Amino acid sequence: MSTVATTVILAGAVAGRNESPRKSASRVGGRCWHDALQAADTVGGMDENRARRVADALRDRGINGHMAKVGVGQYGVRVTLPDGREAEWDTDGTAGLEAQVMRDGMLVGYVPQIEGSEDFDEQQVIDAIARTDYDRPIARQRAEAPPPAPALPREGGVFRRFLDGFRYR
Repeated sequence: MSTVATTVILAGAVAGRNESPRKSASRVGGRCWHDALQAADTVGGMDENRARRVADALRDRGINGHMAKVGVGQYGVRVTLPDGREAEWDTDGTAGLEAQVMRDGMLVGYVPQIEGSEDFDEQQVIDAIARTDYDRPIARQRAEAPPPAPALPREGGVFRRFLDGFRYR
């Protein structure tokens, strides 16, 4: 039995329902189990598809962005900086947008939470990441984003959907 089905069955048991496992796995709180899990994944942090879209948009602007999988069901955006550092955006599961700047696994700087970022749409997230100046240990936002550089190829190329298991369109 998969972890998803086990979680949903346990959710039904905790709620005091005396249902068969098949029935518990198909409905949780009047909703389909996949709707409940999708809602749980998007509470705080970034879901997989949003992280992929943000990374692709950054690459279209010439910023070396990658989707970062940091745990089970935890996704964010990793920006590789020219001097060997990496900024890991929104990987901690909180609602606001912030980043840790790492070099060789050591924290060397950070981007404090951006005010109002918990309500940002994807374009605002992309713009905030593009406007960040990483030259100081405590990074700051520039007034304007730098001009776009030539687009970088998207990760995965032709085999992207194969590698990702056909989970998106």
